[in-house]
Amino acid sequence: MADLKAPLFSADGSTKGEVSLDVTVFGVEPNIPVMHQVVTAQMAGARSGSASTKTRAEVRGGGRKPWRQKGLGRARHGSIRSPQWTGGGVAFGPKPRDYSQRTPKKMKKLALRGALSARASESEIKVIDTFDWSVPKTKSAKVLLEAIGAGRKILLVLGSGDSVAELSFRNLPNILTCDAGHVTTYDVLWAETIVFTSETLGAITGLEKFDVADDDFVRESASSPSAKTLEQSSAVAADSPSDSTSESSSPGDEVSDEGGEG
Repeated sequence: MADLKAPLFSADGSTKGEVSLDVTVFGVEPNIPVMHQVVTAQMAGARSGSASTKTRAEVRGGGRKPWRQKGLGRARHGSIRSPQWTGGGVAFGPKPRDYSQRTPKKMKKLALRGALSARASESEIKVIDTFDWSVPKTKSAKVLLEAIGAGRKILLVLGSGDSVAELSFRNLPNILTCDAGHVTTYDVLWAETIVFTSETLGAITGLEKFDVADDDFVRESASSPSAKTLEQSSAVAADSPSDSTSESSSPGDEVSDEGGEG
């Protein structure tokens, strides 16, 4: 197999030559079914799973029989909160659940290698030697992307000491930044251009020994503000009765007095 090369640039966008890409990471045949399964698992893990409906046992009201069993010529009903009634419970409705799937790490690595190889075959792997910027500046980041010929959507893999570069890129649209330990198949397939630094390219090159992160394939952590707000609102909704299901809004409240029997 011919040597794979990627262009090497400086932080100002000038060309510095080429770097070799590891063929075991950037030169494999993409396994489409495995990539599909891994991406599906990652998207499933990102679902909050907070959809919830009330069953007939959880809807307020319906404690009495709406009319007597026989003699009125109407259907038999025991509760106005049955699923067929307006304002009643929901049959087989969604309940909070965990959508995350267990994905073997070998499968994640194989899918990631296939995605990186697909971008390498399109010559969309770019390498920045090092970010020597002293202060964050969005203009410098924009000039760099134009100089290296990056696509519209860019995945920027930064190292631990590239905080200034991250601040410079974060205000630009369609830019996704991450560290080498959190590169996922979905992110690589989403991006049109993958930009590494010399440091992060070396980390990705050792992908066989590299430990793929698990936290990208599970639900959103409960420590995040959005997840806390969602849990609190779900708890309040479960504890407080629903006004829309009050007995006065149901046609079953017109209890018939015909015949003088209840």
